[in-house]
Amino acid sequence: MLNLSIAMFQLILLLAVLFQGPSVSITSPQSGAAVRGQVEILGNMEAPNFASAELAFGYIPEGGASNPANAWFIIQSFPQPKAESPLAVWDTTSVTDGDYNLRLRVFLQDGTIQDSPLISVKVSNDTPQPTVTPQETLQPTSTPAAPLLTTAPTALPTYAFIQPTPPPPNPASLTVSLVYSTFGRGALIALGVFLLFSIFIRLRKN
Repeated sequence: MLNLSIAMFQLILLLAVLFQGPSVSITSPQSGAAVRGQVEILGNMEAPNFASAELAFGYIPEGGASNPANAWFIIQSFPQPKAESPLAVWDTTSVTDGDYNLRLRVFLQDGTIQDSPLISVKVSNDTPQPTVTPQETLQPTSTPAAPLLTTAPTALPTYAFIQPTPPPPNPASLTVSLVYSTFGRGALIALGVFLLFSIFIRLRKN
């Protein structure tokens, strides 16, 4: 029973180590990637008793040798640890095109060193980027629609409004002034006739 418990404990420790992954690692770019220009490098440098760290690159010559001269060129140094964050920006225009290794090295306070797994990348600044030719999509053919018949607008008739000519004055029409004038004349004539008739009667009596 005790042996079974010990075996289970060892299995748990093994699984924890396997799934934990390396504490010192470069997470971007991925190994085998082609890079150009300004390349942002992400990584993790969590380690107990951290003293300092450095991010470096090394040239891989033709033939597949990793770095025979063990020549590493520092991109950036770190006095404090960083975890899952941008570590540095690598200006690849300062190197010639080719294959390079990226390495993150952590120095511990006890003098030991922890290195990340090497990340192999291909710098290709002088190589033109492949252009993606868009595939031509066949558009469904459709019968052209018959043109719409448009008729010219019919001009509306214009009507000329003739101003009415005022009729000539009616000679038989009576005005107020004419009525007053005629009435006055009639009254004077009647008064004259009455006076003449009165004189005639008096003369006849005498």
